[in-house]
Amino acid sequence: MSEQTTQDQHVDEGSESKAPDAAVTSQQTVADEGDVAADYLEELLDIVDLDGDIEIEIRGERTFISIQAEDGGEELQDLVGNKGETLDALQELTRLAVLTATGERTRLVLDINGHRAARNDELKQLAEKAVSDVRSGAAQSHMEPMSAYERKIVHDFIADAGMVSESEGEGKRRHVVVTAE
Repeated sequence: MSEQTTQDQHVDEGSESKAPDAAVTSQQTVADEGDVAADYLEELLDIVDLDGDIEIEIRGERTFISIQAEDGGEELQDLVGNKGETLDALQELTRLAVLTATGERTRLVLDINGHRAARNDELKQLAEKAVSDVRSGAAQSHMEPMSAYERKIVHDFIADAGMVSESEGEGKRRHVVVTAE
């Protein structure tokens, strides 16, 4: 009998049945989804004959997966695509792979060659400009269309600046509008 099994039996015999701690269960689920996602992405890289280092990081209850070109080159840039559209699609496919394997939805974030980190810096600058425009007297500032994930990041920046923002538009034209109230 394994040591783990013995420990489990000892706990069951020596105390009343206790539900596992929700935080521990949640962390385990997040760790499992990271492993499933990394396996899926590693297989995908093998299929398209690309090399990359895959790193899994867990922040809170969200899994972040990063793929970096092994030689620091641009060979993975095709997986990012124009304005990150291919990266967004690959992220959704990875989420579907995790859902299929675990039966649980995931909010994992995929980054390739630091594209999302660079885009976050760009979004922060755009948000700061919109805040500045409104503070300078504009009734509102309309930002460029962006994905739901990017809009969430911008909404957080705007809220931190003490301003109000909301999303307007439909489909690919959906964008953030910043106001003072």
